[in-house]
Amino acid sequence: MERIPQHIAIIMDGNGRWATEQGKPRSYGHQAGVDTVRRITSECTRLGVKFLTLYTFSTENWNRPADEIAALMGLVLTSLEDEIFMKNNVRFRVVGEIERLPIEVQDKLKATMEHTKNNSTMTMVVALSYSSKWEITRAVKEIADDVKSGKIDVDDITEDMVNQHMQTNFMPDPELLIRTGGEVRISNYLLWQIAYSELYFCDTYWPAFDEEDLYKAIESYQNRQRRFGKTEAQVENDD
Repeated sequence: MERIPQHIAIIMDGNGRWATEQGKPRSYGHQAGVDTVRRITSECTRLGVKFLTLYTFSTENWNRPADEIAALMGLVLTSLEDEIFMKNNVRFRVVGEIERLPIEVQDKLKATMEHTKNNSTMTMVVALSYSSKWEITRAVKEIADDVKSGKIDVDDITEDMVNQHMQTNFMPDPELLIRTGGEVRISNYLLWQIAYSELYFCDTYWPAFDEEDLYKAIESYQNRQRRFGKTEAQVENDD
């Protein structure tokens, strides 16, 4: 495959609906979704993707039933035991309001990040207790504090400065955003970062999403011309 996106972001939607259609509890769908994460992570490393960002648990998901939240937190703990990080030379990172998570989950996240920090084939970024509005608000407050303390002047504020205050400042913006599950919305995910990302929506529920579905998304990306505000002729001349 040519022209592989270096950063793919995924909204992993449809776990609960998939489980319901199987006559199973929603937690069964979340467990099956973890298996899909393993498969897609392995395939992304093989294809040469450098960053894979997965929307795992949103700030709004705290409003779900307590038993489902508990099951999801348990899955976070067990999935981080997986050898996929070391087997595939994958570094693990996390973005989100981590302080809201149970202490044992926080500790496990930190331990996994430390354990995988020297892995270099790909970085898997998990958005956990994350929302884009929360992230942008946090960045605005940090910049406002710097202005108030005299560290910077208002005129010093640039797009690059805002980027540096985003939790995702260690990686490039996604070239491709995939959403599974049939919904056609962004759901408060990486709103700043996906300003020029190519968007791909599919009906397949996340537990059923496989390598062929991934290839279809990448092929759709490859067949698009990324113009960044330029005309088609300008882009062709640049090439």
